Amino acid sequence: MSRDVSDFLIDRMIEWGVYRMYGYPGDGIGGFFGALERAERDKKPLRLIRPTHEEMAALMAVAHAKFTGEVGVCCATSGPGAIHLMNGLYDANMDNQPVVAIVGQQARVALGSDFQQENNLERIFGDVAEYVKTISDPMQAQLVIDRAFRMARASRKPCVVIVPNDIQKLPFKEPAVKHFVSRTGVGHASTRITPPADELKHAAEILNSGKKVAMLVGQGAMDATDEIIEVAKKTGAGIITALLGKAAVPADVPFHTQHLGLLGSKPSYDMIQGCDTLLMVGTNYPYGEFLPKTGQARGIQIDLLQRHMSLRYPMELNLWGDSKTTLTALLPYLKQKDDLSWQNKIVEDMKQWWEINEREAMLDAKPINPRRAFYEMNKRLPSNSIITADAGSTADWYGHHVLMKRGMMGNLSGRLATMLAAMPYAIAAKFAFPERPVICTIGDGAMQMLGMNGLISVKRYWQEWKNPTFIVFVLHNNDLAQVSWEMRIEDGNPRYDTSQKLRP
Repeated sequence: MSRDVSDFLIDRMIEWGVYRMYGYPGDGIGGFFGALERAERDKKPLRLIRPTHEEMAALMAVAHAKFTGEVGVCCATSGPGAIHLMNGLYDANMDNQPVVAIVGQQARVALGSDFQQENNLERIFGDVAEYVKTISDPMQAQLVIDRAFRMARASRKPCVVIVPNDIQKLPFKEPAVKHFVSRTGVGHASTRITPPADELKHAAEILNSGKKVAMLVGQGAMDATDEIIEVAKKTGAGIITALLGKAAVPADVPFHTQHLGLLGSKPSYDMIQGCDTLLMVGTNYPYGEFLPKTGQARGIQIDLLQRHMSLRYPMELNLWGDSKTTLTALLPYLKQKDDLSWQNKIVEDMKQWWEINEREAMLDAKPINPRRAFYEMNKRLPSNSIITADAGSTADWYGHHVLMKRGMMGNLSGRLATMLAAMPYAIAAKFAFPERPVICTIGDGAMQMLGMNGLISVKRYWQEWKNPTFIVFVLHNNDLAQVSWEMRIEDGNPRYDTSQKLRP
């Protein structure tokens, strides 16, 4: 039986290592969904998970990328279905996650007319995606899908493949050999990039001469936990984790001061204010006002994405490389510091901070102090649990009171900080790791947005999870709390009940 373009796209994605995708159907993507049905019937190793909304599908794809390190995949129909993907794709863009979206479109004969629901998808996705391409001929299918996966991984950005409905059902054509050989070249380029020795020696000279070294670590260092700790031990540094990199360093490391900024700790702030050397590893931490003043500290930044270099602080040295291999190569050049007074002070400051955190959690409130709820939850978290947080006030308590043990995972929408991501993130985490307990922490505002819809997916799929533990932790205060605080802080206004009050 000859394959159509949709059959080929599915087979090619399987070759790229895709085994799960999230999507919602519609007439613009009907041919592709027909191929998904055939793939399921033929027991091909690619499964469609259908949430209740395209926005959920896109955010699930982002979460899949964050929790697994793989390319996340979502699909949707044309028109409003495609537009619903935008929030998740912007989340992927701003948090540097590789996502590929397969988007339908009405048949080519309708394009350029006033066809109902149709719009210029290439223009719409052009701002958010690293690569957007419409397959206008079956011979293009291989080239377009291959480029999308390569570019998503290389750029750590979303890419979009648009497939008109009539193209989806046409017989697949092999590309001309002189342009591209069909069955070769599937595979991502290695990201194990190490800077040259002279740059590593320069970095070591900066760190060896520093007396007050601060490390700021992000999600790009998730696989470099041991190397980060070893560098800190040698240089006498304190470690700060960006919120997206929370799980990169266990909370029980005594010189780990958690986060920096509005959701951070005082020891982190004091460390940055007093440091003479700053080492940023795998982070595009966006709040420059919390970093050292220009000229205060000698700076080194390690990152796979060159566009991040010196973006937040004028670094003396930028090292292009992935965190783990770069730190591994750097370690032999570092000298063991004898004077650890800087690091020891950080340890003592953190002991005081934990005491303050506990006292704040124990303050009485009616009906309950939300800090106390997170504090008590944290004490009960299994060492293999996965935690997701909403972008509202739950992010505050997640930052302050959830302490990551080695092996735990946690995430949230970072730079975009979209509400409602906690639930699709949690569901995608459960599909990725069905044997692990997952806890979704979410405000009642986000729960009313799309969180409740996610429970429909949980009901549909939970029985197939090896460990069915899926906890939804809702902060129910009948208020859009984060916005209420912002109104008070920015304008000095009382809470505007008409806009802030939530009613069941």
